[in-house]
Amino acid sequence: MNSQEGGAGLNKRVVRLDLQLDQAFDERLARETDIAVAVCARAGPETVIWEALGQAHIYHVSAAKDELPRRWFVNAELLERCPSMLCISSSGAGYDTVDVAACTRAEVAVVNQAGGNAASVAEHTLGLILALSKRIVECDRRLRRETGFERIEVMGREIRGKVLGLVGLGHIGTRVAALAQAFGMSVLATDPYLTEEEIGRRGALCVSLEELLVRADFVSLHCPRGAETLGMLDARAFGRMKRGASFINTARGGIHDEKALLEALVSGHVGGAGLDVWDVEPPPLDHPLLKLDSVVATFHTAGVTHEARRNMAVIAAEQIVGVLKGARPPRLVNPEVWPACAARLEAALGVRSQVLDTTAGKMAA
Repeated sequence: MNSQEGGAGLNKRVVRLDLQLDQAFDERLARETDIAVAVCARAGPETVIWEALGQAHIYHVSAAKDELPRRWFVNAELLERCPSMLCISSSGAGYDTVDVAACTRAEVAVVNQAGGNAASVAEHTLGLILALSKRIVECDRRLRRETGFERIEVMGREIRGKVLGLVGLGHIGTRVAALAQAFGMSVLATDPYLTEEEIGRRGALCVSLEELLVRADFVSLHCPRGAETLGMLDARAFGRMKRGASFINTARGGIHDEKALLEALVSGHVGGAGLDVWDVEPPPLDHPLLKLDSVVATFHTAGVTHEARRNMAVIAAEQIVGVLKGARPPRLVNPEVWPACAARLEAALGVRSQVLDTTAGKMAA
């Protein structure tokens, strides 16, 4: 376990595991004279990690469910063993590794880094749309394994004039809408957290999910993974889509039913899919979706760019510093917990906090 050098003044304790993280995170926290950061080796003794977590005020946890060992997910059992814990900081916009309800019951705040990778994910989304419409990946594959085929066999289509349907219009969806309009697309959106007027201000026409599926040439997901969205794109939903339309998911695996998507693609009802997220990441080599030329596949890399990783690290560090100084975090996933968490913060560290805007809603990733 590595930690900052220092003496007794380091009374605020942050713990993270040794998963890849831009150095900006540790550099920012190192500038605070009263914050100690413990970096625990995943391969090291579990007793060392439990000892660090048991004393920690903030746990900065990986948001990648298939990279973090399950025993270090944040759940009721972990929180029970960590009585000093005040805040859980997810490393990403999502928080698949965190049981938010358990944190709320334990009066522990949960924060994420929503918006930090929005530009990268939006660009990746447009990249998948272009790859599908221009059949770029399909043509590349054929050129590497075949000779003698005609160019007309891989003829693509323009996206100008097409309809893009966005399920979720938060940080990422809003940027996707702007990029799509620059390409001459029209944009529909559905988002239960936004009013019709706000959706219009963000560059889209507000419609129901049913209408979006029927009208869109491209359906792209930009909503959180949760109880209300798991399996949302099922066989019925794919059946409602316009024949030949394409499906994009750069949000989270599990929001769409992989088996239902496969059947829709094989039947030809759905024309193509751009998939950055999977039920299991990475997907196994024999995954049936990987066998289809109509699928463009990436490895949850939409938000994994040098710029996004640094931005997320900086945002996370600044938010942690703010919490430990008593500031209400701007990306609070469970805002209803803040009054109780603020009281615990004052009792544990003598830091007073103004309790404001505890009912603010959260923006989708």
